[in-house]
Amino acid sequence: MSESLFGIHGAALELRSQRMGVIAANIANAATPGFKARDLNFGAALDARLAQKAGAPAAAADPQLLYRRGGLPSLDGNTVELGREQVAFAENALAYSATLSFVQGKVNTLTRALKGE
Repeated sequence: MSESLFGIHGAALELRSQRMGVIAANIANAATPGFKARDLNFGAALDARLAQKAGAPAAAADPQLLYRRGGLPSLDGNTVELGREQVAFAENALAYSATLSFVQGKVNTLTRALKGE
């Protein structure tokens, strides 16, 4: 029932939450020698989750984490770029909040309908 009411937003919230944890781990390890920054490809993970629900061949239950590319590692081999991680965290938090607001609006609409308002 919740899937028909909320569509993809439940899966989106779960994946956004997982991505937030990955980015937070990157930020926490910004000074750890040899740490390699990782990220979750939200679009690919959501597509895989939707395909799995639609009956496509089972994909991995957990989305695959990818190493970030494009940055220059520090002398100790750490690839975390703090500014980049902070921007990614803020963007992801904003998208999470927007999705949560949409779900909350749906719940409020259903509550008003049940009350007969």
